[in-house]
Amino acid sequence: MKLLTHNFLTSNIIKGVTKGYPLQIMAEKVDVKEVEFNPDFVTKMLPKIDWSALIKAAKDVGHGDGLPEAVIENPESNEEFLKAAHNALMQVEVIEGKLVCPESQREFPINNGIPNMLLNEDEV
Repeated sequence: MKLLTHNFLTSNIIKGVTKGYPLQIMAEKVDVKEVEFNPDFVTKMLPKIDWSALIKAAKDVGHGDGLPEAVIENPESNEEFLKAAHNALMQVEVIEGKLVCPESQREFPINNGIPNMLLNEDEV
């Protein structure tokens, strides 16, 4: 699971949960996989990203170094910033672990890089 994917996942679909974001990552295995750098893609994704959730997730999996605490002004003109964001969003992948709802503490397993967000019948 790329951190880009993590940034959009929520557990608000669980009955009674109102604050299901951001999910905490508890990683057992993390890989960094080379992905071609596309500055236009990163620039277009930045307004859609919850930057503070990305920073926390990157730190939780041990890859938060080099990321500023906030998106810089005019990021499209700073290649160093875009490469750091690209690395966190696109190259860091959680292979094994779990996601934990911040409100209910419900755990969602991550196996082979795929988060299982399926709910039990009583949770819907």
